Amino acid sequence: MTTSSTGTPRTAGQPPPGPEALRERALTALLAARERTALLTDCVEGPELTAQHSPLMSPLVWDLAHIGNQEELWLVRAVGGRDPLRPEIDSLYDAFEHPRAERPSLPLLAPEEARRYAAEVRGRALDVLASAPVEGERLTASGFAFGMVAQHEQQHDETMLVTHQLRRGPAVLDAPAPPDPVAEAPLPGPEALVPGGPFTMGTSAEPWALDNERPAHRRDVAAFWLDTAPVTCGAYQRFIEDGGYDEARWWHPAGLRMVREHDVRAPLFWRREGTAWVRRRFGVVEPVPADEPVVHVSWYEADAYARWAGRRLPTEAEWEKAARFDPASGRARRYPWGDTDPGPVHANLGQRHLRPAPVGAYPAGRSPLGIGQLIGDVWEWTADDFLPYPGFAPFPYREYSEVFFGDAHKVLRGGSFGVDPVACRGTFRNWDLPVRRQIFAGFRTARNAAEGEGAA
Repeated sequence: MTTSSTGTPRTAGQPPPGPEALRERALTALLAARERTALLTDCVEGPELTAQHSPLMSPLVWDLAHIGNQEELWLVRAVGGRDPLRPEIDSLYDAFEHPRAERPSLPLLAPEEARRYAAEVRGRALDVLASAPVEGERLTASGFAFGMVAQHEQQHDETMLVTHQLRRGPAVLDAPAPPDPVAEAPLPGPEALVPGGPFTMGTSAEPWALDNERPAHRRDVAAFWLDTAPVTCGAYQRFIEDGGYDEARWWHPAGLRMVREHDVRAPLFWRREGTAWVRRRFGVVEPVPADEPVVHVSWYEADAYARWAGRRLPTEAEWEKAARFDPASGRARRYPWGDTDPGPVHANLGQRHLRPAPVGAYPAGRSPLGIGQLIGDVWEWTADDFLPYPGFAPFPYREYSEVFFGDAHKVLRGGSFGVDPVACRGTFRNWDLPVRRQIFAGFRTARNAAEGEGAA
């Protein structure tokens, strides 16, 4: 089985899809992203769209117009070669020109004007999609530019979902609960041994992969043990009750400063009510569920917990090997379960459920080693700084990845319940500052294998 240029599996020898199939995939991705954007912006009134609910986030109306502006820049102008619609607003929606805390003071488009602008851009972008080449030069090959724009919009949809979590006021979003664990398919144990040896990390073939996922390269990883599920709220509560936030020995020095200066005592949005913990989730206060992956913890908190537990965070290479390596074939797959795109049976993605699923859910999404929920539910902090792969080349612009490389940002993997499948795969790399707690981030822990264990 090989992977087609649309990112779906095809039998060896089968011809790649033609231009119309590529256009259909791009159209589906663009429409799905816009549907999610509309849901997140139509559920609140104008003042809620223009308000800044946290200095860490943009007003929702900024995200809405920024989505349209990026689509205009890349699809209407760069691919379509058409005249600009609103060149005078380009600087207003340049994420590198204006920090988030300053954006409410800018002369932003009002909500209805932003909606009209995004709709007009979309109409022209779909005209471009109908006629532009989806093969040939790199920007348009396999519909890359359209896939890039769809991923960009879905990434902002997750950002807007974070803003909804930070906003105060009554609940405006709702979704069914995620599935329960499957009693007939229990996890094989608390941890799994990942064999040592080389594997292929990153990709050179995934058509819509972004620049920081490229190129594919060989990495040699020593055998290690990895949790078969993310760390749960119940397990994290034991860290709290054992005085984990008070013990300096567990903490990175910068993390210790963070918790002491800001009096951090628990994951963001948690609070005590009597002897129990409750959390605020999208405007609803509810008991903290012990069996869900913990979410809204910083890298420093994840690292401290791992040290307290006598373990560590996995490296980025270890995480990807656990998520992609098939011991039977020695091949790196697109996802833990294989090459097929994620579906509702595989992972908690796409804002179908506005919370992580209990550990043990989604048995169809497990890796060959029985490791579960590597994709979806919560972004997982890894031990590593965000750095380029050997042979990295920025494309199509430096500001997507290259300007963030260095020791200031830590890598997250796997995606959360808030990310769409189009922007989540086994090679996808996310990154953030180690202090960040508002994002939908959790973690799992690892430990070194004993000498001789897991030899390939």
